[in-house]
Amino acid sequence: MATIVTLECEVCGERNYTTVKSKNMTQLRGKIHLKKYCSRDKKHTMHKEVK
Repeated sequence: MATIVTLECEVCGERNYTTVKSKNMTQLRGKIHLKKYCSRDKKHTMHKEVK
């Protein structure tokens, strides 16, 4: 089973991406942090998982 999570830019706060996270991953690691492209900032920034 998987959970859909939203990724929010840590610089501007815009919620740009959604991704799927497995239930096992939730128990093992915690929140996701990925480097993704932010269209508002026009550069790659860190994005964190929000509900």
